[in-house]
Amino acid sequence: MNFITGKQLPRRTFLRGMGASMALPFLDAMVPAARARREVLADPTRLICIEEVHGQAGCNVLGASKYLFAPEKAGRDFTMVPDSSIAMFEPYREYMTIVSNTDVKMAEAFALPEIGGDHFRSSAVFLTQAHPKQTQGSDIWAGTSLDQMYAQRFGQTSPFPSMQYCIENLDQAGGCTYNYSCVYIDAISWASPNEPLPMIRDPRVAFDMLFGAGGTPEARIARRDTRKSILDWINTEVVALRKQLGAADRARVDRYLQNVQEIERRIKAVEARNMSGETRELPNAPPGVPDSYSEHVKLLFDVQVLALESDLTRTISFKTGRDADSRVFPESGSSQPFHPASHHGGSETRVLEFNKINKYRNQQITYLLDKLKTTMDGDKSLLDKSMVIYGSPMADSNLHNHRRCPLMFFGKANGQLQGGLHLKAADDTPMANAMLTALHKLGLDDVKSFGDSTGEFALTM
Repeated sequence: MNFITGKQLPRRTFLRGMGASMALPFLDAMVPAARARREVLADPTRLICIEEVHGQAGCNVLGASKYLFAPEKAGRDFTMVPDSSIAMFEPYREYMTIVSNTDVKMAEAFALPEIGGDHFRSSAVFLTQAHPKQTQGSDIWAGTSLDQMYAQRFGQTSPFPSMQYCIENLDQAGGCTYNYSCVYIDAISWASPNEPLPMIRDPRVAFDMLFGAGGTPEARIARRDTRKSILDWINTEVVALRKQLGAADRARVDRYLQNVQEIERRIKAVEARNMSGETRELPNAPPGVPDSYSEHVKLLFDVQVLALESDLTRTISFKTGRDADSRVFPESGSSQPFHPASHHGGSETRVLEFNKINKYRNQQITYLLDKLKTTMDGDKSLLDKSMVIYGSPMADSNLHNHRRCPLMFFGKANGQLQGGLHLKAADDTPMANAMLTALHKLGLDDVKSFGDSTGEFALTM
């Protein structure tokens, strides 16, 4: 077969069919010699950056006194109270680094006309730690984001240097409130200070980007119209490949293909349901977007893990919400819209109500962690090889406050993170300090500063 070179498979081996192209996961057949194995396994850390909006209930005065986000004790011997919005991460404790008490001052108002516009500039600050220029014109300006700094250094050999995903509807073309371009609220990845990157909302689009490469859009549409699975188009290649693999590799390939087929089946089911004529909860959303928030997040997480597993990309950013969004999450146990719930007025009853929404939204992250932990890449899991950054540029949304913002790191980052830690920063510590240290642990040792950083913030003890 034309993708086999002697007895060794290239790390990026593609199975191709009509309008379809599938990269394979890491296999033993890709490392025939000890020297080659060392070289392949020394691959860069996978980076996933996830932004939450509206902060957390545990980041206001009342919530902090109840330890609804940050535990009472720092160090290794910390305890998360049952009502904590991050208590669900206890099973991943050894992979978890909590960073509390850092500030995102670049999201604050710098001038009188900017007062009140926190929701419309905060997202652009999260991964750039830079203060966006207030404008609705084409002269947008923020900063180069952390994920793009990493992708520009270590992602250029991947088919996709980086990939960007989101959950809510975007409108990057227009102007938003408080004289801010909508691009600031809709983009968290910036290739340069004036180059925000578009984000993918539709799981169908995300899936086809991974497995429709190599064909035209018309060919991909034709393939879908036949109602065949992508595996039907590459079946001949699969059969030929399996004959050349050992038992362990065959089992690995079979599991991978089953995962791809199952995700494709779920996307088709969503499209069929949404095009059936039944009333939708999200009437203006594309057919591939589930009405269920949880189902939508899980589908996009599944696609992301496939992209990392097949080494199609090593850098992903994911925006799980849109500032000032009033979506209701019935599965959280709260009937309150997201944004109004975040403006709780400091009332204990309403803070706890907002905390229900926080817990539900945070719970979705456990799905990703589980997928990464159970997906092997060579002799380690993807969670061992990944750095997952999860946080918010806002703390107490009720006050539009950016002090003591929530931030967490998951994964071992190829040994660069220890996990099992709660690290409490000194007052007035910029979140950018932790981001700068993250860049260093990702291999960008020559980066001397980031955003408003004043130095490094140790992510290990």
